[in-house]
Amino acid sequence: MTEMKNKTAEAPLHKVLGPIHVWALGVGIVLVGDFMGWNLGIQQGGSLGALIGLWIMGSMYAGQVMMVSEMGTVMPEAGGQYTMAKYFLGPLAAFNVGLMQVFEYTMLAAGDVIVVGQLLNSVLPGVQVLPFTILTLLVLAFINYRGAKATLTLNFFITAVAFISIIMLLFATNFWDPEASLIQLKELTNGLPYGTLGLMAAIGYSCWFCLGIEGTAMAAEECRSANRSIPLGAMVGLATLLISGTVTWFVCSGLIPAGELGDSVYPLYEAALATGKLYVFVALFVGTILSCLASANGCINDSAEAWSALSRDTLLPHLFAQQHPKYRSNYRSIIFLLPIALAFAMTGLLDQVVTFSIFSALMVYLMTCLMMYRFRKMYPVGKIKRSFIAPLVPLLPAVVAVIVVCGLFGLHLNYGINLISGAVFYFLASLWFLKRRARFIDQEHLLEPGLKRWGKPEWM
Repeated sequence: MTEMKNKTAEAPLHKVLGPIHVWALGVGIVLVGDFMGWNLGIQQGGSLGALIGLWIMGSMYAGQVMMVSEMGTVMPEAGGQYTMAKYFLGPLAAFNVGLMQVFEYTMLAAGDVIVVGQLLNSVLPGVQVLPFTILTLLVLAFINYRGAKATLTLNFFITAVAFISIIMLLFATNFWDPEASLIQLKELTNGLPYGTLGLMAAIGYSCWFCLGIEGTAMAAEECRSANRSIPLGAMVGLATLLISGTVTWFVCSGLIPAGELGDSVYPLYEAALATGKLYVFVALFVGTILSCLASANGCINDSAEAWSALSRDTLLPHLFAQQHPKYRSNYRSIIFLLPIALAFAMTGLLDQVVTFSIFSALMVYLMTCLMMYRFRKMYPVGKIKRSFIAPLVPLLPAVVAVIVVCGLFGLHLNYGINLISGAVFYFLASLWFLKRRARFIDQEHLLEPGLKRWGKPEWM
């Protein structure tokens, strides 16, 4: 462990990132939400419910980005909400946040490969979905095992290709010409068929458009000017996602009947097919495959990083902290988490996988609001230097928390058993941590960078 800490100290992160890199980090993996999953909001709350939910959740994410930007830019180490939890709430909260992030990304990776398999099956009916799903995850896990990570340039490229394909689909509909437009919103949309409860149900799934954008704070240590790059890159990224999400809703809702759209596995590709233009559905086919594969690859890496971080901080057995001697990858975490992702991907139940990923993310967001209050209480404005100050505190975290609770309630309306099962899982994991793991925690090692800067936190 000492050797590991020495290596970390000898190799500080280079401060080379600017706002465009933060944008690429935030949007690169998240944009896949336009290609799959979001339309479950239409299934639950109708066309109008999905659109309203998108902008309500957009407001929630704006609050999340501002809170995480304030806390993340003063953290003594990288790690996003997990690092914030261990400094402001203690080991148990940090364990849960880290575990929730692991499953958020693991479930997203499983959902990505489900879409890839079913999309290929729609084009080549002879292709069996299950073997291809398994093979895709195995190949991506092997890439991560070898230490190959998507660079920021690749993230930017993949994001640009996916975004351009969405804009191409928009213009292929001739939406600006009332006489030639293919968009038929009045004929194909269904408003709010389930009323207020339907809108609540749609809100939960609308976060799929932006899921993960708040993770941009993880790059704070590598930014040339964190106070400028993190909030600017994240907010521009959020604006990009809201624009692309609105365009996605508009095009898909205007080309596919609401009943069919809500059940679709790959809504943008089906919208491209509805245009009848070969170049459009080729572009969307490529865009969907690339965005799903890039997202799954990044999610495997991110979940392994989170699992290994828990191990390095002694919140899990040290078994998973060791890196590969040649490739420097978190190979033990990758191997351990692979069967979990495979098990969920093999079900082929995209809605169940998406629901568990969203539930885990929403729980992290709820704890982020609590961390913001704790942070301001422990370190009021003026006590420590901040690179960015979130506005409207304490009102901001309260509003964000209300929206998150609405999203959880909406998910509960149709997937109550799933949410109860998820809550029981995290509760049992917490009991295991308290009974079996808490006594092995090295608190000095856990908080070493922060102890040097701030001293002991109140919970110690």
